[in-house]
Amino acid sequence: MRPIDLSTPLSLRSAFLFPLQSRESRREVLWGAALLLIPVVGWLLNMGHRIAMTRRMQQGLPAWPAWGGYRQLLYHGALTFLGMVEYHAPAVVVGFLAWKLDTPWLWGVAACLWLLASAAVPGYMTHYCHTLDPREIFNPMRALRRVSEGGADYWRAWAIALAALACSFLGLLAFGVGFLVTSVWFWQVAGFGFATVFTRKFELARGR
Repeated sequence: MRPIDLSTPLSLRSAFLFPLQSRESRREVLWGAALLLIPVVGWLLNMGHRIAMTRRMQQGLPAWPAWGGYRQLLYHGALTFLGMVEYHAPAVVVGFLAWKLDTPWLWGVAACLWLLASAAVPGYMTHYCHTLDPREIFNPMRALRRVSEGGADYWRAWAIALAALACSFLGLLAFGVGFLVTSVWFWQVAGFGFATVFTRKFELARGR
């Protein structure tokens, strides 16, 4: 079977199978799940791992192996996480004011800001994978502009990500430990979907 990579048409099937398509990919999912047992650091390493996988595919290489150079993975994971913090900070501030001032309508504003921030985050992730330039991360307006240019394909990637998120909770049935595996699978499905959309839209893959 032809490997699933960023040139594969994005669908529910291709995204769901991406992290499971080979023995090596499944092994890396399991190792990512094991690393989640390390609080905070394990999550950041998994974030860096997704960046490494995407970057490898953009360079025309197989996505795996991508575990290695853990200091670099931690750096990339921490940097992109700081971008998430920046984007969601206004929602947190407004939410705090809503609680402090007991103003119900501010909760609605906070929720809208949170959704807007969540929608913007994929707008910098794929470009950062391509350039590894921190300036790609800390520019919310640029990220939002890319999201708007993503069109229907971007929202299809969101639909796939949300479907994967719902499925990931089935891991709780395996005594809770299975959720470590399914959560890593979910993040890789989501990352693959958004990376496919933005890599094609902005021609970020080598040779395109």
